[in-house]
Amino acid sequence: MTIKSGNTDQVDQWKSTMFLYSSALKSINTKIEILNNEFIQLYNYNPIEHVTSRLKTPQSIVKKLQRKGKEVNIDNMVDYVNDIAGIRIICSFMSDIYPIADMIAKQADITVLYVKDYIKDPKANGYKSYHMVVTVPVYLTNGKIDTKIEIQIRTIAMDFWASLEHKIAYKFEGHAPENLEAELKACADMVHMLDAKMYSLNQAISEFDGEDTEE
Repeated sequence: MTIKSGNTDQVDQWKSTMFLYSSALKSINTKIEILNNEFIQLYNYNPIEHVTSRLKTPQSIVKKLQRKGKEVNIDNMVDYVNDIAGIRIICSFMSDIYPIADMIAKQADITVLYVKDYIKDPKANGYKSYHMVVTVPVYLTNGKIDTKIEIQIRTIAMDFWASLEHKIAYKFEGHAPENLEAELKACADMVHMLDAKMYSLNQAISEFDGEDTEE
């Protein structure tokens, strides 16, 4: 986003807008931490391994608006770029993903705008993740402003694969050689098998714990 330093109004509008997104991230991070701690207290189980968050850079925002064929300005940025503020929740098992998404969606002040379920319907290259775009209220002196955040929920294995895929896509500007694309798809299949096997092992461990409790 190109904002001339001499244009005070534009600079102030940019700072105010990014402050909203930053505040929304802090708010939802706190909500997720509380939900996770409650889950640990109730079930002695930690469904969330770790959480990361980020704000899109001005350059990334500009590229996204241009891909969408929109004029580059702050109003269009707010209206058409839904992942300016992003949070990624990493969990151990696929079985954790939907309960976590449900816990977030049930928060009274969170509104789910839409969901993209790339676990049930993976991308052609094998990408899997659960995406939610939600609004979170940010309370300011002049009232409440609902602010959009994209939430991604995936397993450790899915995140490892997605990190490599992102590096390859960046390196080749989205046009990786066919042999690399094929290797990536093969790795995605292996990640799926790994997730299933790790879940199976965890279930077996849980059954042993149950037997010990009964004894």
